[in-house]
Amino acid sequence: MLKNIKSVGVLVAICSVIALLLALTNQITAPIIEKNSAAAANKALLEVMPEGKGFEQVDMSKYTLPATVTEAYKETSGKGYVIKLTTTGYGPGMVIMCGVSADGKVTGAVCLSSNETLSKEKEYGKVFAGKDAAAVEATDTIGGATMTTGAYKNAIKDALTSAKVLGGENVDVRTPEQIFQDNLAAALPAGEGKFTKMFLTEVLEGVDAVYSADNGAGYVAIVGEEFAGIEAEAPTAYPAIADAIKAMTESTLTDVDLTAYEGIHKNVTSAKKTAGGNYVLEVKGAGYGIVGGDEYHPASGEYIVIRVSMTADGKIIDCLTVSQAETPNLGSVCGDESFSSRFDGKTEADIPAVEGIGGATMTTDGYKTAILRCFAAVQILEGGAE
Repeated sequence: MLKNIKSVGVLVAICSVIALLLALTNQITAPIIEKNSAAAANKALLEVMPEGKGFEQVDMSKYTLPATVTEAYKETSGKGYVIKLTTTGYGPGMVIMCGVSADGKVTGAVCLSSNETLSKEKEYGKVFAGKDAAAVEATDTIGGATMTTGAYKNAIKDALTSAKVLGGENVDVRTPEQIFQDNLAAALPAGEGKFTKMFLTEVLEGVDAVYSADNGAGYVAIVGEEFAGIEAEAPTAYPAIADAIKAMTESTLTDVDLTAYEGIHKNVTSAKKTAGGNYVLEVKGAGYGIVGGDEYHPASGEYIVIRVSMTADGKIIDCLTVSQAETPNLGSVCGDESFSSRFDGKTEADIPAVEGIGGATMTTDGYKTAILRCFAAVQILEGGAE
């Protein structure tokens, strides 16, 4: 029994000595580790602001900054700020560090990490050194790496904006999409900020687009640069537009039997006629998903499905991408309203000049070819030649 007690005592003594040694080691090494970590952090900061004397991290909770900004540092002698950003290029997780001088110019930019396929982001930051906001805006993206370098360029613009905010300037950091949604909400507060773009099947004179409130409170019509709020019940503002929207939403569509006509391309899968004599067609576009494919991005085997409304004399009223399986963050842009709306109001002669998707030639060509087949189909449905 006494022997066991002695063994426990020895074990406790050994553990105590080890604990004491570990505590002493930590006391000695902790400041060294902290110093080395700070030196590594400062090295990254100095890479984009070589003239910096020292840096202190900014409490970002006190500011409204672009969503891409993850960290911000102030140069202690007043030379400016270093901004760390995370953005999505061809893929997510592109981390960029950018220095901005006190007079609003880029002192340096570097990509710290990324998941891009072509590695164009590794050297792209060098082109921004010494540039102000206007010069950054004018900087070209790299052909074949539009998504990567475009995202990088936008991150640099966010860094310049952030430096202004941190320096005390009153800057609107909202994205164009956020501004647009805020304008919709302001035009029809009863819509509670949730709107969906309507697919127009009739020409609404002077109206570029209509957004309906998801809760049924009414509509917002885009008339030039004006956002016109129209209540669903007893509308008092914009009565002519309100009547036109009501007539369109209450009108019925008549199915057209495409098999009764010769020469309509097989990719035009359906057609309907509106009360006003217009057509609504659905068509399949053979984009990258059908004709593309390589070791990095295999083809999906799926068509781009597009809905087009068109007047009988051949002018697009509205265009909508119903579905697509193009390359994410590249050809998939064809699914965005910002792309499909480029065809609104266009005639057949206008289509070749419609701006395509950078770096997604197959997607763009397939989309445009599908639209042209709709023009051809309407001509046949109206009794014209193929």
